[in-house]
Amino acid sequence: MIREHFAYHETITTILGDTEEDIAAAKKGMLSARHDLEAYIASDPFFQLSYDPVLVREDAPEVVLRMADAGSEAGTGPMAAVAAAIAWAGAEAMQDFGASFGLIDNGGDIAFFSDRVVSVGIHAGTAPSSDKFAFVLPPQKTISGICTSSATVGPSVSFGICDAVVCFADNPAKADAWATSLCNRITPETFSEVLPRESALHGVYAVAGDWIGRWGTLPEIRPAKVDTGLITKG
Repeated sequence: MIREHFAYHETITTILGDTEEDIAAAKKGMLSARHDLEAYIASDPFFQLSYDPVLVREDAPEVVLRMADAGSEAGTGPMAAVAAAIAWAGAEAMQDFGASFGLIDNGGDIAFFSDRVVSVGIHAGTAPSSDKFAFVLPPQKTISGICTSSATVGPSVSFGICDAVVCFADNPAKADAWATSLCNRITPETFSEVLPRESALHGVYAVAGDWIGRWGTLPEIRPAKVDTGLITKG
């Protein structure tokens, strides 16, 4: 397996693949999506600025449509889904190239498909449980998303208190937007109240200090020693 750091403007990723050609396909897919997004923002700057859902043109690029749809469901601006939407485009390009395994981590927002078991460490800043456990993901042929938002780790804007909110969905963009939305609102007291009644999500894992909240169908969680040196950084 090859692990490669790839950065382009605000897109800062770690790509996992089996061959150099798979990695190249991922880069090409992400760059194409970024160029489409940048061109759309040039014609509609509000798309980039809004913290609320926005309507987009029906002929907008696929990455824009996915981001807008995700923001509409989660109640966020479309940029809340940008990282996973770009990663998704890269993972699709890997599949189109013929890869059977691909994982793209775009700053804590992951799009992946796999022919093997994959472990994803849980990093939650200074929370007591941080870097001590990992999600164990079974093989799956279709692309899905594991996306994390934090009020205490990283540069993303958050109005909440959680050290980490991890959302699982078959739609990576929606996992990303929901992670942002829920991290803004989840506390130990409000956890069960703010979870969506209907959404694309099938699991939520939240950490705030020594409190952990679980909802829906989550993968197996095992004790692990997480190597923080593998966390995607600028």
